[in-house]
Amino acid sequence: MSVVLEVDNQVYTAEDLVPLLTQYQILPKLAQEILTDKAIAEIKCSDEENTQIFNQFCQKNQLTSEEQVQEWLNKQGMNRDQLQNLITKKLRIDQYKQKMWADQVDAHFIKRKSQLDRVVYSLIRVEKPEVAQELFFRIKDDENTFSALAMEYSQGTEAQTGGLIGPVEINAPHPKIAQILATCQPGQLVPPTRVGEWIVIIRLENYLSAKLDNSMRQRMLDELFNHWLNESIQHKVSFLSSPVTS
Repeated sequence: MSVVLEVDNQVYTAEDLVPLLTQYQILPKLAQEILTDKAIAEIKCSDEENTQIFNQFCQKNQLTSEEQVQEWLNKQGMNRDQLQNLITKKLRIDQYKQKMWADQVDAHFIKRKSQLDRVVYSLIRVEKPEVAQELFFRIKDDENTFSALAMEYSQGTEAQTGGLIGPVEINAPHPKIAQILATCQPGQLVPPTRVGEWIVIIRLENYLSAKLDNSMRQRMLDELFNHWLNESIQHKVSFLSSPVTS
């Protein structure tokens, strides 16, 4: 069997590569790429797009002549068509996403919105309930600012920011904290609450409702595409432990 790869003076045949692909968990990624290539096979870039993307590739890789391009191809074991397919793949995937799921974005966003809303909140966490109770009343009675007490008493990294956290998506914090924040109004101070090993004091500072702008629309398209890809891998891909013989 012919040699297809040499690494550090060691040669590998195609037969050698199969167990290595399995060992390094590259087969699932390879399956993703195969499924994606099949899906976008009919998506074509315009001549203008092909030229622009090729010029950007050459600029990025500092390839200033056809000889340098050919040298790069030789090192990669690729031909010119394979290179063009590679460098236009992202654009073709984006076009495929638009074709397949653009009309589902609004509904997907509505479904996901409660998880995409962001919050800014202040947090103090301590181990002793009595300390938490005292700090809570000092904040409530305006004896001290939340920020000052957080810097002095909070036992997490939030102490470095005066207890301030965010903006973060509302499902990013601990589930119990996320549940509390979802029911708060901005400015509301929450009494000491046990969350795991800590007693926490929370104040919601701001609630930022997610909007379906261009970046969010792209994120929804990406999610729909990834969901399709994961489903396809589950139903269309089998990883065989040994070659199938008839």
